[in-house]
Amino acid sequence: MEEKNFYQSRNIKNLEKIEKLISDLPHFVAEYFLGIENQTSTLTRLNYAYDLRIFFHYISARCLKNKNVQEITLQDLEKITSTDIERFLSYLSAYEFNGTVETCNERAKARKLSTIRAMFKYFFRKDKISVDNAAKVAMPKLHDKEIIRLEVNEIVDLLNCAENGLGMTGQQRAYHNKTKIRDVAILTLFLGTGIRISELVGLNNNDIDFTTNSFKVTRKGGNQTILYFSDEVAEALARYIAYKEEEKDLPQDKNALFLSLQMKRISIRAVENLVQKYSKIVTPLKKISPHKLRSTYGTQLYRETQDIYVVADVLGHKDVNTTKKHYAAISEDIRRSVAGKVKLRDDHKD
Repeated sequence: MEEKNFYQSRNIKNLEKIEKLISDLPHFVAEYFLGIENQTSTLTRLNYAYDLRIFFHYISARCLKNKNVQEITLQDLEKITSTDIERFLSYLSAYEFNGTVETCNERAKARKLSTIRAMFKYFFRKDKISVDNAAKVAMPKLHDKEIIRLEVNEIVDLLNCAENGLGMTGQQRAYHNKTKIRDVAILTLFLGTGIRISELVGLNNNDIDFTTNSFKVTRKGGNQTILYFSDEVAEALARYIAYKEEEKDLPQDKNALFLSLQMKRISIRAVENLVQKYSKIVTPLKKISPHKLRSTYGTQLYRETQDIYVVADVLGHKDVNTTKKHYAAISEDIRRSVAGKVKLRDDHKD
């Protein structure tokens, strides 16, 4: 029987990981996670748990004289100063955890500080601590990241590479014959709809409706949305589904749309690897990921519509400012292109 649901299964795994992490953290963290359960996804809480694990191990070693992490109390939390938290952020630049040296860039530091702030704020509002020192710590300054995306000719080259295998090694070609139809469908879906990787791997066969060229996706937070695709995307999907139905080893009880060579639902890591494989051949100087393919679609859509609200809606951005931030460079292109359109004087003389 088909697994309950990709997202339900993922949530169950996340909850198991959260419980394990919480068991090694101070007892009051469990109360905090219970308090935010209805406002956050399991993935958000899992990331919070990972961040808090690093924070409390640091606090234990540097601020509380190696007090056992599980024995840290809310009274100890009150003693943590804003300077302690600032030192923690500095420590994140290069630190060792579980025998591995890790580094955090400004965005990773900002996320961890956001996690710490949220926890302090929760207990301060509950009157469990008398001071919120985390609120006194300034967020790291975030520099705008260069938006990496494919140009039109690179999109063509990427799809052609997936289809014909040009530029591949002999070993890659051996697998390519078995996966090329699937891979073209995946790349075409990314580039033709701007779907997120988690949304793509979660697709089931019955989510696709060729009569309306639409499909159902589960967005961040669990909301379901209907997205539409072009005839070009429909052709790639239909070709893959027809090929899959001819597969003798196809498990009859599996509803997953995209399958691995092991006939299981394809994993996020496998999709990341296939995107990287083809993009390295086509655009070796650009580090292309599934998210960059999503950015490529957003760019193309914005250039065609010049409507940031349409792009935000299709990409599933809750805040249009997120979209504006990502596509500001394209707005600049448009502004530059129209600079000479308005003529103040005729070129001819009287």
